[in-house]
Amino acid sequence: MIITQTPLRVSLLGGGSDFPDFYAREPGCVLSATIDKYVNVIVKRRYDNLIRVGYTRQEIEPEVSLVRHDLVREAMRLTGVERGVEIVTMADIPSRGSGLGSSSTVTVGLLHALHVYQGWLPTRAELAAGACRIELDILGRPSGKQDQYAAAYGGLRHIRFEGREVRVEHAVSDRAVARRLAERLMLFDTGVARQSADVLAEQKAHIADRRDSLRRLAGLAMSGLAALRDGRLDDVGGLMHEGWLLKQGLASKVTNRAIGGMYSAAREAGAMGGKISGAGGGGFLLLFCPPQRQSDVRQALRAWRELEFGLDFEGSIVLLNSRRS
Repeated sequence: MIITQTPLRVSLLGGGSDFPDFYAREPGCVLSATIDKYVNVIVKRRYDNLIRVGYTRQEIEPEVSLVRHDLVREAMRLTGVERGVEIVTMADIPSRGSGLGSSSTVTVGLLHALHVYQGWLPTRAELAAGACRIELDILGRPSGKQDQYAAAYGGLRHIRFEGREVRVEHAVSDRAVARRLAERLMLFDTGVARQSADVLAEQKAHIADRRDSLRRLAGLAMSGLAALRDGRLDDVGGLMHEGWLLKQGLASKVTNRAIGGMYSAAREAGAMGGKISGAGGGGFLLLFCPPQRQSDVRQALRAWRELEFGLDFEGSIVLLNSRRS
């Protein structure tokens, strides 16, 4: 039996500039952090040659090509696991429509578990690249690449995309700074689960027309990195607000009246900035708020559920590796 644990993430700055159609021509970069909410993947040998997949539904199939869960199917194909296996995914947060990078977290966790099941321990770069191959190249999803690299590497990261190269580095060397940043972040569930593909497809289709906005979003990520390294943590809040304004121009469904109302109420109560998680349109609202104003924000958003969280610094890991010949 193999069990992996892979973190979800919050994207702070630069989202959208991680689309290949953008960074093929000029550099994209993001600032993101993984949180202590996870997807666990269990892989176990079966006594027969069938394939059992367990998630929000259950599948039992005789061959890989019949598996309907597309991420499981393609991860099995990529790792060469063909039959006689049980695969179960379990998430700390309902993954559908959360905006916390859950699809990529699942893909990275699946690849990690299946590679180890096959007797091979992949590097973080190999996990992220494999997940990108499945989601972008094989399945053709309109997606960027930050989620896969964030989930594989973990921590507070500055990720730069340039041509075919992806560079991942710690945003700050001192974890205490990262924890101080996390103390200023709040997550609220909007109560709306959305299909990110529609928002992302529109965003992808208009990259050529929105290139200046994407360039500015990438620039905000660089400014945020400099602010963190200089110890100017509160500057990140202002940069996130600038990003909020820019991101709304990338696609028509990034926000809506209800989400805009939440954000305005939070700002009036003391939040300095924020963003809707993932592609937008629902999921979680991430806010940057000084600790001394957070009780006011909680009161202003008392109708919505807050998700308390800390940071994850490990990325995708193997919790159990019990392989028998």
